[in-house]
Amino acid sequence: MISVQPALLRRITGTLFLSESVYSAAFIATLTLLSVNASLLSGSDALAGLPTTLGLVSRAALAVPIGWLMDRWGRRLGLMVGYGAGVLGMVAGVFAVQSFSFVLLCASTAITGVTQATSQQSRFVAAEIWAPAARARVIGLLVFAGTAGAVGGPLLVGPTSALALQWGLQANAGPYLFGIGLLALSLLLTAVLLRPDPLHLGRCYAEQEALRTPVVRSARTILADPTVALAVGSMVIGQLVMTLIMVITPVHMHHEHHSAGEISVVFMAHTLGMFGFAFLTGWLIGQLGARPMILFGAVVLVLSSILAMQAANLLALVVALFLLGLGWSFCFVAGSALLTSALQPHERGRIQGANDMLVALASGTGSLSTGAIFSGGGMVAVGAVGLGLTLAFMALAAWLRPLPELAGQK
Repeated sequence: MISVQPALLRRITGTLFLSESVYSAAFIATLTLLSVNASLLSGSDALAGLPTTLGLVSRAALAVPIGWLMDRWGRRLGLMVGYGAGVLGMVAGVFAVQSFSFVLLCASTAITGVTQATSQQSRFVAAEIWAPAARARVIGLLVFAGTAGAVGGPLLVGPTSALALQWGLQANAGPYLFGIGLLALSLLLTAVLLRPDPLHLGRCYAEQEALRTPVVRSARTILADPTVALAVGSMVIGQLVMTLIMVITPVHMHHEHHSAGEISVVFMAHTLGMFGFAFLTGWLIGQLGARPMILFGAVVLVLSSILAMQAANLLALVVALFLLGLGWSFCFVAGSALLTSALQPHERGRIQGANDMLVALASGTGSLSTGAIFSGGGMVAVGAVGLGLTLAFMALAAWLRPLPELAGQK
């Protein structure tokens, strides 16, 4: 029997946090120039979003298989596969830029979609080794790791591009070159320090504390559980509403003659709302419970949707997009914590993978549909759709009730 010591838990959690911070910086650095590279290599602005879409499709398609792999062979191996694929994807990105190959660029984003799929699992991996009371705080910490990418990623673009030029390469290959090193570091950290496997620790903890009697449940039965449905619904709707409003805001601001600097200010506020308070969000969930925080998140999304409909100046847009990110954070962190607590250890990989697939599909749906909604009715229509979706989710959440054996969960 493995002795689950606090120092061991902190080491594994710290390893996951550092690995995710490094990965997010690499991912955001390459994402910053992705649409530019796509436009240059394809020769058409109309294809600028195709590589991003392919990465999203790859992430959605592989989320469930990655979850199955983690349940069968362990969390460590699953994460190593993801980071290893990321290294290959970054190598492909370098060759794509150097050879001016749009096809290879698309292949690069499809390969790194594997990394995105595994990265989304890291918050659950960290949470399952901790007692239920600490899981929300740990999930918040792992989501907070995205701050490194949000802040550090764009800052890496300039220096790495200059370094690539010094080495006789195309400037836009720089972020990919640096990404190879960063993802190799994440792979090394995971291989060396993520021991023993968090899967075994989670099962050990469940056995020691007798959290629940093991029961074999089908995926359909699990997803029909009202607690699971609420947790998944909060993450899916939060992602959908956020994507709807976030993606189209730069277009709206461009039409309103806002400068690129003003657009960047709005998105900095949005990113701050998403990641900057995630650790505090986790602490609040530990104090108040996951269900109230999901409700608070929905209320904040309602406020953001209303403000986005009426935003007439820069300050209003900053507030609207900050609240949009904060509402997403509440729903995402609280939903993740609630889902982890509702699942048995042997169920987590596949069901959490299915959840992340649905979140990715929601993101794709939002990004694909928001342009048509905006064309039909401007930001009023986009905000109205976001408002309607959130209110519908709140009505569903009020109707859902936990099963008797889970009624004691927060």
